[in-house]
This record gives sequence, structure tokens and C-alpha cells, in this order.
Amino acid sequence: MPDNITVHRRQNALSLFQQYAEEQMRAGVAPKGLEQAFAQQLQMSPSMWSQIKSSRPIGDKLARQIEAACARPAGWLDEAHAPQGLSAAEQQFLGLALKAWRSTNAEGRKRLKLTMKELLGAG
Repeated sequence: MPDNITVHRRQNALSLFQQYAEEQMRAGVAPKGLEQAFAQQLQMSPSMWSQIKSSRPIGDKLARQIEAACARPAGWLDEAHAPQGLSAAEQQFLGLALKAWRSTNAEGRKRLKLTMKELLGAG
């Protein structure tokens, strides 16, 4: 399984969870327990869902299972899709990054960029 499919599958599965959680909370469901409920919808254990979120690769059979449970066509998980918006955690991170960027001088900005490149293995 090529790496890009592995990445697409994880990103898309996380996007499906984000959509599910947003729908549930709009309907008045409390956030606590949404991970377990989503795992149940996918017909897997909460432990399996937790592993998928962090590092477990999603094989072909599991990908088709997730797609069916979320009413997506076969192969949907394998393709890149445009992001559906930023999660709260992503928004918080970007806010912190912007605050750090704005609160430092040119040397500090240079160090911030270098640190990010190192974390991404680009540098």
C-alpha cells in the first residue's frame, strides 16, 4: 500500500470523525463519548479507532468497512479530499504560531521556521 494512500486514509478517517462530531454536537449531543459512538458506528472497538487515529495503517478491508459505515463510495478513503475546515486544535495551534511569529524579531522568526523545517524533516 503506497504511503500516500496510508496518509489519505488516515486524514479522511479523521475528517469523517470531525464531521460526525460536529453533526452530533449541533444536534445537542455532549462531546463526551463521541469517540466511542463513532467507533461503534464504524463497527470497531474504541481501542481500534484510537490506534487508527494515531498510527495504525488502514488496510483495504477496513477502509471499505469505514466507507460503508459512513455512506461513502468504495475507494473514497483512498483519495485526497479538500479539507472541510480547521479543527479546534488546528485553530488553536495556528493562533499560537501566529502569536509567536508576531511577538518576536527577525532572528526569532528565523528560528521558528528552522524548528518547523526540522520537525518536518526538511531541514
